Amino acid sequence: MRIVVDQRIPFVEEAFGAFGEVVKFDSRAIDSAAVKDADALLVRSETKVDAKLLEGSKVRFVGTATIGTDHVDAGYLKRSGIVFASAPGCNSNAVVQYVYSALFTVAEREGFKLRGKTLGVVGVGNIGSKIVRVGKKLGMKVLQNDPPLARASGDPRFLQLDDLMDADFITVHVPYTKTGTDPTHHLFDAKRLSMMKEGSVLINSSRGAVVDSRALRSALATGRPGKSVLDVWEKEPNIDIELLAKCAIGTQHIAGYSIDGKVNATKMIYEAFCSHFAKQKTWDAAAAIKPPAEPEMRVAPDYDDAESVISNLVRKCYDITKDDESLRKIAGLGQEERGQYFKGLRGKYVFRYEFSNMTVILPRHDGLLNEALEAFKFKINHASKG
Repeated sequence: MRIVVDQRIPFVEEAFGAFGEVVKFDSRAIDSAAVKDADALLVRSETKVDAKLLEGSKVRFVGTATIGTDHVDAGYLKRSGIVFASAPGCNSNAVVQYVYSALFTVAEREGFKLRGKTLGVVGVGNIGSKIVRVGKKLGMKVLQNDPPLARASGDPRFLQLDDLMDADFITVHVPYTKTGTDPTHHLFDAKRLSMMKEGSVLINSSRGAVVDSRALRSALATGRPGKSVLDVWEKEPNIDIELLAKCAIGTQHIAGYSIDGKVNATKMIYEAFCSHFAKQKTWDAAAAIKPPAEPEMRVAPDYDDAESVISNLVRKCYDITKDDESLRKIAGLGQEERGQYFKGLRGKYVFRYEFSNMTVILPRHDGLLNEALEAFKFKINHASKG
């Protein structure tokens, strides 16, 4: 078999090499000539998969190592008899890590605690449901919005989007769609942004065009919302530099960039590939994740504030301000250089470890602290037990 892959998908040779020739390309070089004789194509979000790319090729399987699928013409694949697989939820824990690193960072800067604050979660799927669980364990009031789940379940916990507008924080975790019952293109437009609570924080780590960039740039000057944290941008990689300057935190579309998430994505399309082509699964994905150099973090015995402990642990594992600092250097570049710089930050990114790789050693049993850390997926040990 000939398997054409994006060279930035990790462990593709280890996973797929037993099945045939693995041919690696930069995402920008994956064109109709590259895939003409391929049996399978494995991509990331930068490759547009449609008739223009695949017409006349031998491709019968397409896998994308991403949660989002808006870069894939699924209708064309179905009509052409090409099997399609994606990786929903592969990096959900990494995005939880990102969101709470952002929340704790903003809280520290502004001098407040998250406990008692209201968090609005828009989209309660693989990622949003975990955001909800952690928020509750931190003592936050959590409001949930997910129209498809609301219709399917009739569960009253799913509120109308308008009912989330008084939240102190709103974090968005929806797919990007322009049509259908629940289109999300510019879901947060000028009107929606003006409804947000004064001084609130909007976090978007879903897709850039879910938020109207121009409208947000204007809205931030009014205080509704008061701050924004953006990991995704309209017209990537040519992002709005003026909007970045107004953001509390801005990053380069890396919210899901954990070692675990990348391995999970490869594993999910690998398993779908094996199922389609009736291949025996021999690659051990778990063995691909090497343990971190310092897998333990010890909490001082004299701590008196559980939230401060959690904040420090979260940000020790992932300090979002470092990514913010890296992206802001883009403003000093010429316009023609910015897109390449943005893509370069992503391409050279050092994937972080998720919390599940880390053990927290506590000096004593603390029920509330234990529950919160477990919600984050930390391993817990108690000093008294060794």
